[in-house]
Amino acid sequence: MPCLGLCFTKSCTLRGRWACSLRGLRACSLRGRWRGNPEDNAFAATARINKVRVMTLKDILVHIDSSPSAAGRLDYAIRLAQTHDAHLAAIYVVAVAPIHQYTEADLGPELIEAHDRFMRESAEEAKRLFDEKVARAGIAAEWRQVEGAVPEMVVLHARYADLTVLGQRIPGRLDAGAAPELPDHVVVDVGRPAIVVPYEDPPDTVARRVLLAWNASRAAARATNDALSILADADEVRIMVINPKKGVMGHGELPGADIATHLARHGVKGEVVEVTADRKTVGDELIAQCQAFNADMMVIGSYGSFRLRELVFGGTTRHILANMTVPVFMSR
Repeated sequence: MPCLGLCFTKSCTLRGRWACSLRGLRACSLRGRWRGNPEDNAFAATARINKVRVMTLKDILVHIDSSPSAAGRLDYAIRLAQTHDAHLAAIYVVAVAPIHQYTEADLGPELIEAHDRFMRESAEEAKRLFDEKVARAGIAAEWRQVEGAVPEMVVLHARYADLTVLGQRIPGRLDAGAAPELPDHVVVDVGRPAIVVPYEDPPDTVARRVLLAWNASRAAARATNDALSILADADEVRIMVINPKKGVMGHGELPGADIATHLARHGVKGEVVEVTADRKTVGDELIAQCQAFNADMMVIGSYGSFRLRELVFGGTTRHILANMTVPVFMSR
């Protein structure tokens, strides 16, 4: 980690000993391995203490709908709650669509009643699934069933949770209780992180091997900080740096070294890997690196732009959400 004129100490430790000066770093290497005195365990002790002090996940919300992927998503949320000894709340939104009086006259009360009855029966079936799985898991949990628009209701409840577990959109389907734009709303509007679980084959493990997508941006810094408790608990963390922009306002002289140092002080066992990829294929590269690393979670800062109230994620984020193979921890 280059001192950049800001380090006024002659020595500091990072899994060994760093010799620092105003001119920069004298001894280091990438990939999370730092040369130094192996007998100096001051940093290791500090890391173990800090690992305990990292904010833990104690209040988790999972969105449940009537899609085929809801059961796997719930299983993942239960394992996450077990890992962090957290309370789990499930929210199911009965989306009673507002119907204009003229439309109601055309459709007739029977059709409207049938629609509402179907929505409530779907919610009851989802609750039975929830009750069975929670009883077997033996965790502290609660069921919340509300009426309204799905994104607004989930956003409201997500503001009072440490983390929200959502499902990836299933192409060509819109099941009861679901909303295709839900991750957009939750990540952008809540101010809390979310995990989006793939609709096919979510992993049996929870964040044992985590790939952190790092681009030295505000969004990446926010996601990294929000994921500290998960990163600190992981067995291995790979810090993926793609096409790093060097310099003071970019990644610095050693891309990934600064964030690796910060994470190490929290007890995170990080490894920095730098790759070059075409800008249009960054999303594909991240997914490929997840597979190569055998990761069971990706941490990424979402980014995009606002156009009135239209929520638009950046191309890389949206590509990952559409093609993800492991749960994606997102924050903004």
